[in-house]
Amino acid sequence: MESFERDKRYNEYLKSRIPKTKAWPSLFHAFWIGGLICLFGEVVKDLLMLIPNMSLDNAAIWESIILIALASILTGIGIYDKIGAYAGAGSIIPITGFSNSITSPALEYKREGMIFGLCAKMFTIAGPVIVTGVVASIIAGALYLIF
Repeated sequence: MESFERDKRYNEYLKSRIPKTKAWPSLFHAFWIGGLICLFGEVVKDLLMLIPNMSLDNAAIWESIILIALASILTGIGIYDKIGAYAGAGSIIPITGFSNSITSPALEYKREGMIFGLCAKMFTIAGPVIVTGVVASIIAGALYLIF
């Protein structure tokens, strides 16, 4: 019983300390920043299409590479974290958010060495997402094959 009261007091303390966010401004920021990131990606792809003999498939591949590299660089210099704090989910939905989720732990744990730091911790956030995506695609493929 004493433990329950302590937990209850602690939860009330946490609730009082958690910053309050307003839903509509947060949704608006997520929408327009996420849209701006996607618009930037489309502009990159359109510019790549101006290169002679560039197919749409190759332009899409290079677009992804450029967005991933740019997000990794912005994460490394600390700008993407500020974008994420402002935009919330708007910055994690596009491919740039996935790049950020791999780069952030890699930078954080690099001081622990190449194997036990960088390689072991790089996929701590993105790993479960990758596994879930692979399993879901296997299930969807099996259902497609059956039906």
